[in-house]
Formats: sequence, structure tokens, C-alpha cells
Amino acid sequence: MKPKTLQDAVKYFADPENCMKWLVAKRWPDGVPMCPTCGRGDATYLPRSQKWQCKSAHKSRQFSARVGTIFEDSPIALEKWLLALWMVCNCKNGISSYEIARTVGVTQKSAWFMLHRIRLAMQSGSLMKVGGPGSTVEADETVIGGKLKNMHGRRRREMGLAREGAYNRNKTIVMGVLDRDARQVRATVLPAARRSTMEAMVRNHVEPGTTMMTDAHVGYDQLKNYFPHEVINHMEAYVRGQVHTNGIENFWSLLKRGLNGTYVSVEPFHLFRYVDEQVFRYNNRGGKKREDRITDADRFDLALSGVVGKRLTLAEVTGKTGTPTQA
Repeated sequence: MKPKTLQDAVKYFADPENCMKWLVAKRWPDGVPMCPTCGRGDATYLPRSQKWQCKSAHKSRQFSARVGTIFEDSPIALEKWLLALWMVCNCKNGISSYEIARTVGVTQKSAWFMLHRIRLAMQSGSLMKVGGPGSTVEADETVIGGKLKNMHGRRRREMGLAREGAYNRNKTIVMGVLDRDARQVRATVLPAARRSTMEAMVRNHVEPGTTMMTDAHVGYDQLKNYFPHEVINHMEAYVRGQVHTNGIENFWSLLKRGLNGTYVSVEPFHLFRYVDEQVFRYNNRGGKKREDRITDADRFDLALSGVVGKRLTLAEVTGKTGTPTQA
């Protein structure tokens, strides 16, 4: 029976056989295991090792359901992976690596690496734009980063932040757009809050003909050339009829609640992964109407569907192969 609650998930995924069946169903929805090397679909199942063996002669003839997913080459049992995935998908403010470590029985370092792999699975990578003619989309930006006065003096000197007036140099810019009708958000980390980057973000994620709502930031002043554009000046008011950016600012409050309260300290190097995590939960939270409701099991299924075709190594997470790219 499909688990509906965390307690159900703990019981169900305690059986390795159930874990494998669930992953196989997501890995190959048509029920035909495909060889990841040659694509052949008549592999022989080896029940003792829970692997398949391709009938063609080539390297890596044997493969498991983990191959080509975020679980590949992980010594951690699948039942621990799936339980951690369930918790990350359904904890509104996120869950720390220390809590994952205590709950599923792994080290904190392993839990930290697991969480980054899970965030990759939650990364939508959707090419679908929000909005459209007759729709309203809010755009806004925020800064993420600790207070300069709380930074250690040595760290402050290393970053060239000795002067108090340089406080913005230790901040990271995150920009997002929110479709009011569909209640869908797109958010990304920006290198700087410049007109060129902000305009590009809006045009890449919003359909032409959409009515845009922004604040009076100079980076939005040329959007009128591409969209119907309404501006609310926060020096004068926060709401003028239907003109406001309160929806996207609500998303920023959820993001910062997780960053400040759960994760405490996030390096700019990894910030886009945490943004992807919060975007996934926000876009799949459902509505108040019965037909719009999304259960914990639904969110888990959506995230598990995203594990295929994604790999993340420890070298990539720790920056030993260069800066991670955003999908």
C-alpha cells in the first residue's frame, strides 16, 4: 500500500524489497529495464544481487536501478535514501544534515552530501515559462547573507570588507518571478543586480503579453518595452489596488526562514541548490481546494521522478572540479 505519512514511509521503506520496487517503477515506468550502456531492453534479472545483466557483450554489462540516478555509487542503503528524500520534500522549512544523520543513522558529512544530491533531484529544470496574456506576474529580488557585524574580523579582512559601507559585498543576489494565478515561482541566483541580468531573467522565465508587477528598482525600468508594466514605489506605499509584490516577498520569507533557522550558514557557492529546494516545495504545495491538494506522497513521487539522469559527485559539491553550474 502506498505510504501517506512519515510513519507509513518508515514502515514501508524499512523493507529493501519495497524500496527497490518503488525505484524500478520510477526508473522504468513501462516495466522494461533498459541497459544504460547500449539501450537494450531484454536484460536478465539476477535476483541475488538485485541487478540486471545485458545480453550484449560490452563493459558494465551488469547494472542496477541506481545506475544513472543520484543514488549511483552510494554505499548508503536505499531505504535510508528514500526516507531522507521523504523528509526533505515535506519539511516546510527544510531539514538539517545533523537531523538527517540522527534520524537515518549516517554521519553528518554523509547526510550533508545526501541532501545536496536530493536538491539536485528537486531541481525542476523546467523550460516552461510562467504567465501569458491576461496573467499577472510579480518580479522581485532579495539579498542573502549574514550581517557584517557578526563576521569574524579575519574573514572580513580576507573579503575586503573592513569598511562598514561595503556591507553589500558579502551578500548574494537572488531574483524570482511569481505567477499569481498558477502560484508558480521561478528563482535563480544572479551575479549582480544589474538591469541586463534582471531583464534577462524576466524575459527567460515569463511569457510575452504578461502584466508585470515590480518595485521601483532601476533594473526593471525598461521592462515596459517588453511587457505591460506596473510599478509600486515602496517609498510611498506597498499596495496600490492590485499593484504589489507581496506574493513573491512571501516566498522570500519562506526561503530565509529555512536558511536562517534550519541551515544557519550557507555559502554562496551552494546557495542555488537551497533555492531549488524551496522552489520545489513552494510549487508543489497545492491549494486549499480538495482538487488542488498535493499530499506528502505526491511530493515524494515528484521528487523521486527527478532522480533519473542526474549525477553529483563529492568533488563537484566541494568545488574541486570548478564552480557548479545551474541547470
